[in-house]
Amino acid sequence: MGSEVRLAVYRPQYPAFSHHWGIEFPNGQAQLKRDCGVVARCEQGGAVMAIDRMKDINVFVHVAEAKSFTAAAERIGLSRSAVGKSIVRLEDRLGVRLLQRTTRSVSLTGEGAAFHERCLRLLADLDEAEMAMLSHSQAPRGRLRLDLPVSFGRLHVLPILNSFMHKWPEISVSASFNDRYVDLIDEGVDLAIRIGGSEDGRLMSRLLAPHRLVTCASPAYFAGRSMPQNIEQLAQHSCLAFVHGGRPVEWRFSEDGQYRSVAISGRFAATNAEALRDATLAGYGIARLATFLISDDLRAGRLLPVLQNVDADGPPIRAVYPSSRHLSPKVRAFIDELLEAWRPEPPWDNFDAEFRREGEKATTDTSTAMQCASAALA
Repeated sequence: MGSEVRLAVYRPQYPAFSHHWGIEFPNGQAQLKRDCGVVARCEQGGAVMAIDRMKDINVFVHVAEAKSFTAAAERIGLSRSAVGKSIVRLEDRLGVRLLQRTTRSVSLTGEGAAFHERCLRLLADLDEAEMAMLSHSQAPRGRLRLDLPVSFGRLHVLPILNSFMHKWPEISVSASFNDRYVDLIDEGVDLAIRIGGSEDGRLMSRLLAPHRLVTCASPAYFAGRSMPQNIEQLAQHSCLAFVHGGRPVEWRFSEDGQYRSVAISGRFAATNAEALRDATLAGYGIARLATFLISDDLRAGRLLPVLQNVDADGPPIRAVYPSSRHLSPKVRAFIDELLEAWRPEPPWDNFDAEFRREGEKATTDTSTAMQCASAALA
């Protein structure tokens, strides 16, 4: 003969992105649901005890977070008396005091703090099981808030975003373009594309593509000048700086298996990569520019690479998002869209084989550079 257990409304407070959790017991038909007044029919014995235990754990977590029996009761939808009985029942079952009560406050004991941490993991695991299913079964929808680097975002993310929005008509997008650090959590950003990722422990990241840098200048700049044959010879040239955080970014090379940073100076510096590219094309000097910005210029001969044998890649391009047990469908789907477009090799690095083989030869062949310069000035 079965009995009926009537469950209270559950509105979890952990973690911030949790929607609800549910369980189904193998030795009965008990199922915990979020709806108020759902009747769970279960066999007498273990299943009933298991449901009571989960209810008590739920109550305990709410009391621990609210630091108040009254506030927890309001959140859960129970009376203060029912909350108190639930905590007493849980402590009696465990044989330890979990909460220190005074007339003015409620705090965790040492044992209570340890148990609270375990309870959070347990409930998060239950939530994870559900969210894992939802993330694979639900179509992306809602507003996707993005933070993108100015040049890279405009050139390479927006075209993919356009096709993504056509594919998923229930998605809307709010995109900000910044080359400064943005606190994703404080500003409510779902996903950022960053060159170099993040050291913020609250964030997760996913590698999207390499960030290849090329030391280069225009044929016009090399007219009447010799190309640098080694890093030391850069001191004889006007080197154009990208400014980040108020300071010129040092140039980084790889020589004999060792990384080497070089401080540079020249006629022009800019906080915008596209402005630096334009100055390089205009013949102001040598710059280190990303292939995502200048691949067409390299193919067309408008920029000539130098020092390719010691060039080092920059920090990779990553997707960065607030840490959570599971990505929302909209964030997961957009990351997948980027990976599909940029793997196994991003299109901006898909140079002709001829260019790859002859790159270093072009660097060292000064006469060839002079011919290019003459043609460009003709």
